[in-house]
Amino acid sequence: MPAEFPEFRLGTVLATSFTATLTERRGDAVERIPTPQRLVDWLAVSGLAVDSCTTAQLERARELRESIHAAATAAALQDPLPASAVRVLNDCSVQGRAAAVLTPEGKRQWQLGSASRVEDALSVIAADAISIVAGERDGRLALCASPTCQAAFFDTSQSRTRKWCDMNTCGNRQKKARFNANRRKESSSAK
Repeated sequence: MPAEFPEFRLGTVLATSFTATLTERRGDAVERIPTPQRLVDWLAVSGLAVDSCTTAQLERARELRESIHAAATAAALQDPLPASAVRVLNDCSVQGRAAAVLTPEGKRQWQLGSASRVEDALSVIAADAISIVAGERDGRLALCASPTCQAAFFDTSQSRTRKWCDMNTCGNRQKKARFNANRRKESSSAK
């Protein structure tokens, strides 16, 4: 991957990892799939390799990403799901040709249609989002506690009290800010 692009934030849940292709939504937003080729790259590292991507397919992928984020945010807040987000999730889910296959190691893997179209990959992502928003999986949707992030993530921790979308970025940033604030406080009271 070219160095000029920000790294992907990959998690264990496909749908919320996909929403992390746009980070710092409430701060200086970072677009991690700015070009069709970057979407191809993200899909490949996520096990959904496609042959190519057009600008129109990239726009459809971004529309799906934002719909997943809107639906996941509403679900995390226990608000009604936005009708437009539900429509996009459902449309993307039914438009693709993909099948779940079992690997020799006993893992589920997605096999896209023979042409490996972007729409096939988006249908897998949409189906994953539907399963977590519908509450079919063990875990809970939550929003990152970082005021500049607010990413939706799927918390599968034992206590279901995780605060950060990613401990290595948002969590560490907040801990560092707290540490520095405490050091400043201590040094000013020592004077």
